[in-house]
Amino acid sequence: MSPRHVVWSAALGAMASIAALGQGATPVNALKIASGFKAELLYTVPKEQKGSWVSMCSDPKGRLIVSDQYGKLYRLTLPAVGTTAEPAIENIDLKIGGAHGLLYAFDSLYVMVNEETLQGRGFYRVRDTDGDDRFDSVELLRKLDGGGEHGPHAILLSPDKKSLTLVIGNQTRLTEMASTHMRPIWGEDHLIQRLWDGNGFMKGVLAPGGWIARTDPDGKQWDLVATGFRNEYDAAYNRDGELFTYDADMEWDMNTPWYRPTRVNHVVSGGEYGWRSGAGKWPAYYADSVGSVVDIGPGSPTGVTFGYGAKFPAKYQDALFINDWSYGKLYAVHLKQDGAGYTGTREEFISGSPLPLTDIVVHNDGAMYFAIGGRRTQSALYRVTYTGTESTAPVVPNKRRNTALAARRELEALHGRFVDSPSKSNLDTVWKALGSKDRALRFAARVALEWQAPSAWTDRALSESNPDRLIQSAMALARVSGKDAPHRKPTDPSPDATLQPRLLAALDRIDWNRLDTRQQLDLLRAYSLAMTRLGRPDAATVAALGRKFEPLFPSKNRFLNAELAPMLVYLETPSAAGKLSAALASAPSQEEQLDLARALRMLKSGWTLEQRRAYFAWFLKAANFRGGSSLSGFLRDIKNDAVATLSASEKTQLADVLNAQPPKRNVLENLLAGRATVKEWAMADFDGSLAKSLRSGRNLERGRSLFGAVGCFNCHRFATEGGAVGPDLTGVSGRFSPHDLLESIVDPGKEISDQYGQVVITKKDGGTVIGRVANLNGDGIMMMTDMFDPNGFTNVNRKDIESIENSKVSPMPEGLLNTLQKDEILDLLAYLLSGGQATAKR
Repeated sequence: MSPRHVVWSAALGAMASIAALGQGATPVNALKIASGFKAELLYTVPKEQKGSWVSMCSDPKGRLIVSDQYGKLYRLTLPAVGTTAEPAIENIDLKIGGAHGLLYAFDSLYVMVNEETLQGRGFYRVRDTDGDDRFDSVELLRKLDGGGEHGPHAILLSPDKKSLTLVIGNQTRLTEMASTHMRPIWGEDHLIQRLWDGNGFMKGVLAPGGWIARTDPDGKQWDLVATGFRNEYDAAYNRDGELFTYDADMEWDMNTPWYRPTRVNHVVSGGEYGWRSGAGKWPAYYADSVGSVVDIGPGSPTGVTFGYGAKFPAKYQDALFINDWSYGKLYAVHLKQDGAGYTGTREEFISGSPLPLTDIVVHNDGAMYFAIGGRRTQSALYRVTYTGTESTAPVVPNKRRNTALAARRELEALHGRFVDSPSKSNLDTVWKALGSKDRALRFAARVALEWQAPSAWTDRALSESNPDRLIQSAMALARVSGKDAPHRKPTDPSPDATLQPRLLAALDRIDWNRLDTRQQLDLLRAYSLAMTRLGRPDAATVAALGRKFEPLFPSKNRFLNAELAPMLVYLETPSAAGKLSAALASAPSQEEQLDLARALRMLKSGWTLEQRRAYFAWFLKAANFRGGSSLSGFLRDIKNDAVATLSASEKTQLADVLNAQPPKRNVLENLLAGRATVKEWAMADFDGSLAKSLRSGRNLERGRSLFGAVGCFNCHRFATEGGAVGPDLTGVSGRFSPHDLLESIVDPGKEISDQYGQVVITKKDGGTVIGRVANLNGDGIMMMTDMFDPNGFTNVNRKDIESIENSKVSPMPEGLLNTLQKDEILDLLAYLLSGGQATAKR
């Protein structure tokens, strides 16, 4: 196989004792650290006396201030780099703590209290009023409503050095805002009825979700910057003053189409990041959302920071470091400007198992410090320094002007202020950007347009001939004109009954066949908003739209199908039942099947009895699907909604299948049911012919189907679909030769990835548990022991552990190819090496 991208300077020993973990912190020799770097365990926190630390900041004297998740604040004087002394620790003897965010600025310590203990949840300022170097004053600047682990989090100094940036999760309600960067007209915007979470989590909670705001040093005037996050814990500004955060996934959604992995987001003015409760989360491609910079995968995001000021090689000085609490991974994310936005790649910088990372700072001594802890787990403080041979000279910032970034900021200057009579020059600037190829510019332009009085641009939008400008302005018009839109301005025109027909007629002028896939997805979104915001069209229009969209399904693009399916159901088109049922029967991935089943559940007309029977028989197969904790509840609710559409006669005729009990199979048995073993394939069966066999003529569509048929989709993401517990395979063509890729499938245990390897825990009673550490709580360790079942955890008490070692067995089972013919294996391999071309075409 190809060489590792990262060479680790310290590997987990063959038998790293976990006895120490039962009493203390994860030992340094149990960490995997990027080449040339050194980690030191500076301090193991006495849990009973000083709790479990979750946030940190530096004060002007270089001391660290830390907070116990459920208790007090402490101040640490750090030992000099190169020495082995422990930090000197002093209590901050004030009635404040339980902080998820700390910042020293404006001669004050700002504290974001997440818990209702001590003085209660809210945004505080703590000061030393008499100059004796001891804090003596606590002032509540703003009480916040709602919290817990999805509550108020980080505090940052804004780039202007005059204001503060606040990072808030989705269980804290919006506080009173003096201003907003977006028109506060957020909606759920689903064409068909949403599925709430299968376990009832946050049922009934509507947009805007997690949010980021700015305020003055006194916390008086609050300005809403961006919304639609799930639970972004921390954020950091880069040298250009651009903000980035690391948002959480909903792990209970794993292996569903609405699962969104943890991801790095570029936080822009007026940004909407698409969190909606339950299965209502917006996909990243929605044109009225921002999307992500880098998808990371399953995890629990905590502290983040840029490497500025660290005595590290240049690429690490410029990296965004992000902590994953549950899987114990500290990533270095390498960002690259891409027009007015950013792209990026991730690198695993430090990892351990367990290593519950909470916060991270770069200190003025040139070292990086990170803490572990949270949920009353064992807490500790570590220091990271560079000991390699590369230069650590400070990076000289690039002074070259980014014209796309400047253009976006010019548009963002129009955010936040409603203009009754916009100038022609401003409208022209906005209009030009609506047609940009740059997504970030299109987004900023649409938000700017929504702040201009619609009367000044409605006719221009409806007569526009450029597809992108028409689509973007149509979305803006639907959003600001909705009859039920909250926060309507007195100057907004009254809802116009003629607007929707004119808007739909304008969209109808666009030639679908001349659009690329992105534009087609955007156009479908514009049509959807014209109906979710302006109401259901009259019967004649519904029928005409049905005739327009029904022939487009099935598309050759997986995500177009995901949008067309609910559109056909919403329009109750005559052939929707037949078309969607056929697609459900042939869909290769669990996620694609769930998408189609979710849409079909709301379809009331056009069914034959046999189509109904086949649909309900699908639930017998789906009962053996595996995913997050909510999957079984989602399947229950999909079925219940579908049953509710049946007549009494249909219920009687379908009673046998409605009441049937599914056969109990494991995931592989369910996937491979009916597939006979062809051969136990070995690499020797392909030697000498592999490269020639892959050159041309391979069936990528069949390769994608086989990727689902033999279980690959259950664990691996590929071209933005699939599971997330195994490596993302989208970029394998750039990392592996055909020989190496096939070998990793035929013989998965030959070389096991550092990032996805398992550990073997031996307990004091002689029992063993093999898997990956997925979660922690106090002394409890939750082990994921079956990669096909992300919700199948085995709990281990740290006090019961005798030892831990790396597993020599791959979590990927052998023999997955043995039910395939040789040509099928070659098609599967060609699909993987295509980078997802078949997915893009579907």
